[in-house]
Amino acid sequence: MTLSPERVPATGVRRLTATLYGYSFLDDLVLLYPVYALLFVDTGLSVWQISSLFMLWSLTGVLVEVPSGAWADAVSRRTLLWLGPLLGAVGFALWVLVPSYEAFAAGFVLWGIRGALGSGALEALVYEELERLGAVDRYARVMGRAHAAGLVGVVTSMALAGPVLAFGGYPAVGLATVLACLLTAAVASRFPEHRTATVRGDSWATTLTTLRTGLAEARRDRSVRGALLLVPAVGAVWGALDEYTPLLARDTGVAEETVPYLLLLIWAGATVGSLLAGAGERLGTAGLAGLLAGSALALAVGAVARTPSGLALVALAFGGFQLATVLADVRLQQCIDSSGRATLTSVAGVGTELATITVYGAYAMLGSAHAHGTVFAVFAAPYLVTALLLAAGSSGVTARR
Repeated sequence: MTLSPERVPATGVRRLTATLYGYSFLDDLVLLYPVYALLFVDTGLSVWQISSLFMLWSLTGVLVEVPSGAWADAVSRRTLLWLGPLLGAVGFALWVLVPSYEAFAAGFVLWGIRGALGSGALEALVYEELERLGAVDRYARVMGRAHAAGLVGVVTSMALAGPVLAFGGYPAVGLATVLACLLTAAVASRFPEHRTATVRGDSWATTLTTLRTGLAEARRDRSVRGALLLVPAVGAVWGALDEYTPLLARDTGVAEETVPYLLLLIWAGATVGSLLAGAGERLGTAGLAGLLAGSALALAVGAVARTPSGLALVALAFGGFQLATVLADVRLQQCIDSSGRATLTSVAGVGTELATITVYGAYAMLGSAHAHGTVFAVFAAPYLVTALLLAAGSSGVTARR
């Protein structure tokens, strides 16, 4: 029995998406994430030392992001996707086996490399596999669901970390995290990848050539440059603010044990935003500008309210920002027309990391003198600026037409 031409692509899409959703869920199933700050404090680290670890984590991503993207374009993207979780497993094992500042630093470096190896490589692999199957129009919907699967992984980590910690302490949480990393690597090895040998290459010379080619396209093509700037403009601020949402929730006056439930509300908003990516793809530039402006206003109003009900507006804002983040990635992938897809996606990732570090520094200064709700409201301003720039660009295009 032979399969019809229509059935072969459908089977390929199902295999790709099933692997992607499983990978995304497991990649964010890091049970140490909700409790690693407690581990650091219990080990005796100071606030300065903990902050320096976060900086090291981000700086590692900045340094490794673009080279890893070029490597992904030169060799196998699937290889990088299963190699990254293995490095993460080693880092997390160090945290619980020999807890110390040095071990935590090594773990964050490995975690940063893990993230950089997957960033760019994943988007490029999924986009080109869908393109090969004649289903590239599904990219936004597929990646939106993948982000939602990752958010479900985060929520699951929050739900499991407490019971596992109570059962076996930090070693048990670390073991569960390492096992999740190993499962992530196993699932990643199942990704389909169809690329020619001439694209893959087998040397660092090929990697450097790919890097130069990808960066040359960014310099040459104005639309690519615009898409590269849009990704960090949309994703960096709310991604950094997420680290401070527990403090925002606590400032509403609820009991400590209620804070996790308010965080789940915010994560639920982001998950819904991911699931709306398919429908959101129909938004034009003006529609994206409206989405950002509306989300920014919801963030400001919800944050300054300093009430649990106000956090519902923050959840709504995070949903809008998550949707806009997926749509910004879609625009970037559609603009790229070369073999350097992972390279350019990683360039956007570097921009996001640098902007995130900037937000961390600004929050540290503002948060020392103002309430968390006020600081959140201040960070709505960059989204309003981005919305205005997008709206102006959309009006300019309409006028020229």
